[in-house]
Amino acid sequence: MALDDIRDLIRTIPDYPKPGIMFRDVTTLWANARGFRTAIDRLVQPYAGVRIDKVAGIEARGFVLGGAVAHQLSVGFVPVCKKGKLPWDTIAEHYELEYGTDTIEIHTDAIREGENILIVDDLLATGGTAAGAVNLVRKAGGTVVGCCFIVDLPDLGGKAKLHEMGLSVMTLCEFEGD
Repeated sequence: MALDDIRDLIRTIPDYPKPGIMFRDVTTLWANARGFRTAIDRLVQPYAGVRIDKVAGIEARGFVLGGAVAHQLSVGFVPVCKKGKLPWDTIAEHYELEYGTDTIEIHTDAIREGENILIVDDLLATGGTAAGAVNLVRKAGGTVVGCCFIVDLPDLGGKAKLHEMGLSVMTLCEFEGD
């Protein structure tokens, strides 16, 4: 399956969640068994042979992808959740959004000092949430070995933001605009 085929399996929903936004819905990719398998295989492939201890998946679609990637790499999984969603002691990171701020959290015992972490999410836009996850992993004592996403929206600058943080970024396809 070609990368264009993966892109073609992603549904675009105009004006969601607000007017002017072209929402890239990866659930249609996931519903296609071959497309989902190909996407996971391509997300995993660059990290074969790299020491990764855990995959950190960003709420909510990053849970689906991150769980599958962690399974394929035979490593643990860390959910990166919105504030107040985890039931035990947490470490928090505040980060900038396009309009305002938000907070993400992990459990205090989710990442040990020196562990290598791969960050996974479905889509990279401005990079605010992903950068927040990177900072959270670093705050917990982990080392981010890379970030991978299905979709990149290059016009919004997220990949450049993560590169400025010294990170490798892998995406499967791009969509122009926002």
